[in-house]
Amino acid sequence: MKQPILDSKYIDGQQVYAKINPSRKLIIRRYYDRIYYCRDVDGSEKEYAFFEREISAAGVN
Repeated sequence: MKQPILDSKYIDGQQVYAKINPSRKLIIRRYYDRIYYCRDVDGSEKEYAFFEREISAAGVN
């Protein structure tokens, strides 16, 4: 079984923004194998996968 990687910059449940669409708020659902799995804050079931370089903690105001 693979050991979890503990080098993540963001934590589960943290609100982040995709750099390609900074107006969309996302919540990190899971970090696994250097990929962040996120969902929209509005609660939709669609899931997105991002590398760390593709997301940011700061969005557009």
